[in-house]
Amino acid sequence: MSAQITSPIVVTDADTAHVKKIWKAFWILLILTIIELILGLIIYNIDKTPDPSESLILAIKGTICILTLAKAFYIISIFMHLGDEVRNMILSIAMPAGIFIWFIIAFIVDGNSYKNLRNTDAGSRTYIEQTHHAPATGPSEKSDKKLD
Repeated sequence: MSAQITSPIVVTDADTAHVKKIWKAFWILLILTIIELILGLIIYNIDKTPDPSESLILAIKGTICILTLAKAFYIISIFMHLGDEVRNMILSIAMPAGIFIWFIIAFIVDGNSYKNLRNTDAGSRTYIEQTHHAPATGPSEKSDKKLD
């Protein structure tokens, strides 16, 4: 005889609902990720064309950013249980995140402005990207003469 203690595992309706909620989150995140990957492959194929459409690529990148933010907020809502909180708690977490995103956009715009204004006397003359060209004459030939 063995002294084994067995207890039945009790599965409640709340446990079943919680598991269903996790699976639903998994499928939603999987679908959004697959859409992002497909959009990334579309950008890759557009870049391989001889004349890629920059506005189309920018629109697709914007869509990917929006989908990524949607995934981030969905993850926060489900797995950090923020969706079950009161409205003020959600706003106290979401507002700083929104301000952080605004900071990132502001720094990118400011950096681009600095790049365009550099070496232009603060915008008084237009920025011309300088390219280095090969010399027009052929390479100089070495002389066999030795200098004293």
